[in-house]
Amino acid sequence: MQSLSLSSQILVSKGSGIGHLVINQPEKFNAISYEMWQGIRTVVEDYSHDDDVRVIVVSGAGGKAFSAGADISQFEKQRGTKEALENYNTKVKAAYAALSTTEKPTVAKIDGYCFGGGLAMALCCDLRIASEDATFSIPVAKLGLGYGYDVLRTLVDLVGAAYAKEILYTARRFSAGEAYDMGLVNRVVPQESLEEYVNGYVENIAGNAPLTIRAAKIVIGEILKDPESRDLEMCNRFIDTCYESDDYKEGRQAFMEKRKPLFKAR
Repeated sequence: MQSLSLSSQILVSKGSGIGHLVINQPEKFNAISYEMWQGIRTVVEDYSHDDDVRVIVVSGAGGKAFSAGADISQFEKQRGTKEALENYNTKVKAAYAALSTTEKPTVAKIDGYCFGGGLAMALCCDLRIASEDATFSIPVAKLGLGYGYDVLRTLVDLVGAAYAKEILYTARRFSAGEAYDMGLVNRVVPQESLEEYVNGYVENIAGNAPLTIRAAKIVIGEILKDPESRDLEMCNRFIDTCYESDDYKEGRQAFMEKRKPLFKAR
């Protein structure tokens, strides 16, 4: 595993096709500062252009929180005026956009608290795997804040309008089981098994054909858009790339030879 840590608050490492991004402020339950939002964007964009990374895993350090959300201690300085708020929100949206738009598959490994901006970040990932002790909340109704269209569109796409309203109106904490029932997370596993389960899960993804996964992610993303905004020609180009690739030849050959394919993303 190669360590490439950006700072003490954003830990970065990669190996076996997996790029790890770890939010590292456990003394604040991995609350995300202004500088950390910028770091998240930088790391994800770097991984997006790194041929050695096939899957991106986002997690929180310390075992008690994925992330408790934005660092409230900075609100007065970073969000106290309209101009400051706009600047802050621009950085947050850029981090969300980097996660949402990367062509690499992304997985949120969720342990402990997953609140507010931390949950919004997890929603930007393709898949979410939670431990049984994870808890989820968007407590903006307790802070007087509003949530923008992009985050709420993603939330509604996942859980539907009724559950999204319940999450926002009540601002209460939801258990991992409730999150699974709503469709907020893909899997719930025992806390002591989370690390092993996620490692096996993402290693399986990393061993599959990267071009196929990229095409699937892009096409599904287009399906979720409003019909008039869908780019079907782009979808067909990515699908054609799969059929024309060496990986497709390798997949067929490996199947005939009854061996594991070795995909090279070309």
